[in-house]
Amino acid sequence: MPQHTPPRPICGHCDGFPTVTITTGQTSPDGQRQTITANCPACRGTGHTTTPATRARIGA
Repeated sequence: MPQHTPPRPICGHCDGFPTVTITTGQTSPDGQRQTITANCPACRGTGHTTTPATRARIGA
């Protein structure tokens, strides 16, 4: 009998879009745009949050 895990809540800070790519406005010598990647600091790039019970259980 399979066990189902409940879905984890989506991060309220990034709405489930934890990683974004931002253009710097500069181009490389071959004409491609230079970009940087930024992760959501609240969920650390996972897109989900942990519940308070989970944090208490792991000692965070």
